Amino acid sequence: MEPYSCDTFVALPPATVGNRVIFGKNSDRLFDEVQEVIYFPAAVHNDLQKRLKCTYIEIDQVPETYAVVLSRPAWLWGAEMGANEHGVCIGNEAVWGREDISKEEALLGMDLVRLGLERADTAEKALDVIVDLLEKYGQGGNCAEGEEFSYYNSFLIADRNEAWILETSGKYWAAEKVQGVRNISNQLSITTKIDREHPNMRNYAKHKGWWDGKEDFDFTAAYSYMNTASMMTSSSRYCQGYKLLNKHKGNITFETMMEILRDEPSGINMKGEFLTTSSMVSILPRDSSLACIHFFTGTPHPERSVFKPFIFVPNISQLLDTKSPTFDLERPMAKKPYVKPDRRHPLYQKHQQAWEVISNRKKQNNVR
Repeated sequence: MEPYSCDTFVALPPATVGNRVIFGKNSDRLFDEVQEVIYFPAAVHNDLQKRLKCTYIEIDQVPETYAVVLSRPAWLWGAEMGANEHGVCIGNEAVWGREDISKEEALLGMDLVRLGLERADTAEKALDVIVDLLEKYGQGGNCAEGEEFSYYNSFLIADRNEAWILETSGKYWAAEKVQGVRNISNQLSITTKIDREHPNMRNYAKHKGWWDGKEDFDFTAAYSYMNTASMMTSSSRYCQGYKLLNKHKGNITFETMMEILRDEPSGINMKGEFLTTSSMVSILPRDSSLACIHFFTGTPHPERSVFKPFIFVPNISQLLDTKSPTFDLERPMAKKPYVKPDRRHPLYQKHQQAWEVISNRKKQNNVR
């Protein structure tokens, strides 16, 4: 399968209007995959002997988990993107590089997104959670239902005050604290500005012959095949996303972020075998007395989807209209030939019906 999937963005003051952090992500997945928007309340776990079942493996549970709202492919445990009650937002990207991708079942990058949100009340703590789990359990396994598709991950993690980029290759990683605006796509992008890193990351690169130990260490140059000098001059979605963010720098609002996610010429709004199956935009005010607002589409094609708001308040009921009715944790490749169940939730079905009506009207008008 071609390595295309997702774009994630963040803008921090003073790049934004109103002293707010603005976060956004397009989740680009297989065209027929349903993504649900689902809420999980905070919980206390008294029986720590009981293991937590993620998509493929079981891991140790923690005493307390925070309330989260997630946008996720309906067949798995983790999430493509989401937020928690403390205003932490995370999105992940598929990345490839020199290190062979592990197909052994471990934690998916999407599992790590959910675990970071459930276990951390700041962006940097979420980074700590993810790298600790990465070291203990590793990352790997099939990332698509009914298809062979595996990758490593990069993450954009934000809260009310700051944002971090975390990029991985196997168990090795580098992290960059964001200044101004930043985006990630399906390529490593951290170069020489490395604010945190795996303690053996440079030695491993040197051992593999990816770095001579003399030149300034460049994470992307060492761990990917990319020439970092051409990274910002290509027609890639990463480059186009960077240009769109900087075009609006100083005046970025949540509406601006939605426009970027809906942009088709850049390829950020994807169509084809891989398409934008769900989108998210969050407003994270620096003023802690103001609520964070998280917008989700829960449906494909952001240019014809409505971004619907979610706010963490007491006594939230389950989001039934965006919850897939056939969700289960069966292994997606266990039966061959694999037949995907109908995971369309009520909102997804209404979205499809509305588009069929619109399409038919357009055809009738063209005939006339």
